[in-house]
Amino acid sequence: MRSWRWQFSRMMRLCLRWCRLCPKRGGRPSKPQRKLRELWSYWKLLLNSLYFNSLTNSDTCLDCVFEPVYWIVDNVTRWFGVVFVCLVIALTSSVLVIVYLCLLPVILNTYPLQWIVWHLTYGHWVLMMVLFHYYKATTTSPGHPPQVKSDTPSVSICKKCIVPKPARTHHCSICNTCILKMDHHCPWLNNCVGHFNHRYFFSFCLYMTMGCMYCSVSCKDMFIEAYNAVEVRETKNVNFLESYYQTPPPLFSFREKMVHKSVIFIWVLTSSVAVALGGLTLWHAILITLGETSVERHINKKEIRRLKEKGKVFRNPYHYGKINNWKVLFGVEETSHWLTRVLLPSSHAPHEDGLVWEFPKALTRRDPMTI
Repeated sequence: MRSWRWQFSRMMRLCLRWCRLCPKRGGRPSKPQRKLRELWSYWKLLLNSLYFNSLTNSDTCLDCVFEPVYWIVDNVTRWFGVVFVCLVIALTSSVLVIVYLCLLPVILNTYPLQWIVWHLTYGHWVLMMVLFHYYKATTTSPGHPPQVKSDTPSVSICKKCIVPKPARTHHCSICNTCILKMDHHCPWLNNCVGHFNHRYFFSFCLYMTMGCMYCSVSCKDMFIEAYNAVEVRETKNVNFLESYYQTPPPLFSFREKMVHKSVIFIWVLTSSVAVALGGLTLWHAILITLGETSVERHINKKEIRRLKEKGKVFRNPYHYGKINNWKVLFGVEETSHWLTRVLLPSSHAPHEDGLVWEFPKALTRRDPMTI
């Protein structure tokens, strides 16, 4: 009978053979061993393809690590986009209700005729522009590259859509598709800002800022009166309680109390939005002047630093000149278009199709050094 030492050594050799996936001497590997070896080779190939290729860099590794976080943020933003749109509609509607029920009667009864005409004309013009451009910005598709094979020139292949990407096209992880001339995904529109709705987005920001500034300045005196009335009422209520009911406070009707609170609400809301949205509008105005989008601003900064290290100068190929950049955005080809396409609602299409970018023939290049 064989000793226990021989049995133990035999068991250890079998375990080592199994763990190392080594076949028996002079024999072929068994079926389980072949499957394990194939599985290990497959996972090894996956690791090598992920970490050892010419396209891998620190940004790719960070994207892989933070992919779960990106997934959560994208899905939350996608679902909350509807909530943000409803919030914009609700706040805008509340401002309109307060203006028509509380402020407009005061203007019609106390202001001179010329100021009444001014407020009615300017206020309704701004309101028309805000409503038109917000509707168009939310319902207009930003534009997508063709999903089928075509002759459209492309600069790269989208790693997620696996389709050719034309110039200025980027992938939106929230919309899960590529966007032509993508600027950013706006949750307040529940839509991407791209080639075909960029003008609507900027015009909405501009006219909404103008409208909020108009309301804030127009109702400043009413806000001060309402705030003082509320402050005096609260102070006299406290003094009345402290004086053992000797002097009753002045009585305000329910309507007067609601008017005071409504005026305070509309002034605080419009002033806050004017400051916040005004900063955003100014930032996008700078980008438009330079012929860039928000995404391209980030990319161009890296390119500027890279070329500066080599002693070269970066030139934006989509910068047609400061004035021409605005003409391209608004679709201005004639002088009359500043009125019909900028100061009045217009649904005209942009100059380009978003697939090929060339200097518009209808414009004159004033800066010959700009390329």
